[in-house]
Amino acid sequence: MAELFTLPVLLGILYSGIRLATPYLYAAIGETFAQRSGVLNLGVDGIMLMGAYSGFYVAMKSGNLWLGLLAAAGTGILMGLMMSVVSVTLQAQQGISGIGLQLFGLGLSTLLFKTTLGGVKSISGFSPVKIPLLGDIPGLGDVLFNHNVLVYGAFLLVPLANWVLNRTTFGLKVRAVGQNPKAADTLGVNVTLIRYITVTLGGMLAGIAGASLSIALINLFQENMTSGMGFIAVALVYFGSWRPVGVMWGALLFSFVNALQLWIQVLGIPLPSDLAVMMPYILTILALTFAANRAQTPAALTKPFERGEN
Repeated sequence: MAELFTLPVLLGILYSGIRLATPYLYAAIGETFAQRSGVLNLGVDGIMLMGAYSGFYVAMKSGNLWLGLLAAAGTGILMGLMMSVVSVTLQAQQGISGIGLQLFGLGLSTLLFKTTLGGVKSISGFSPVKIPLLGDIPGLGDVLFNHNVLVYGAFLLVPLANWVLNRTTFGLKVRAVGQNPKAADTLGVNVTLIRYITVTLGGMLAGIAGASLSIALINLFQENMTSGMGFIAVALVYFGSWRPVGVMWGALLFSFVNALQLWIQVLGIPLPSDLAVMMPYILTILALTFAANRAQTPAALTKPFERGEN
């Protein structure tokens, strides 16, 4: 156990934790926008799977990682629009429609994987980019400032999302629609349009989250490669109390524990492997239990809106 607390291993855990937080951040920030407008999308995991597949397939065939990323974002937009039609326009029960979208993404990605790839293949994904000067800081330079562009993008997304939600007119409309859609409608806010935009934005970011796995972190595609990461991302929104900064800390907490259990297995520390794998999920349950007491849930979350209702 002592080798776990050596400086190289601790720096390795920190580096791995930052990388592993990337897909959670993209997916959870996108879901934050959707939920702040009143829509719960449990289909995030299915969107991530389709984004991972489309990003990997296009990047492999074209040899262009940026085209792969664009394909993943486009796939996410389409699936976000699907969720918008079902949950906003048709006003279906959001939890059930989200699970349906997740199963759709899981089934379709598996089918496409078998018919177009036939087996697990790998590509050369986005390479680390060291930030000048900052990357040369002894010890922490390589840990904090030597990642691929999607890792940097995920963390830059946090202050950007915080600014949009709290400092812009659009963010004010999103928050108003999520709290009291009838009052927002009375003031001239197009509730349906705002919800369409946020759910579609959430879908796009979930697609990018999937691509961050297949063409930036793992650099391959396989069946159900997200293993429920989308559901963890939804949980992180609750953990972060629907605030981008809180979501970031939740994602880092989960990914650091996940990195810890990976290093425990690599170092051969005598801890049952099943228990090590369970550690991040046990932590998530405990964290959500405490976070639930302080969370301010958007008042209109999961509640459909129709103009003219009393």
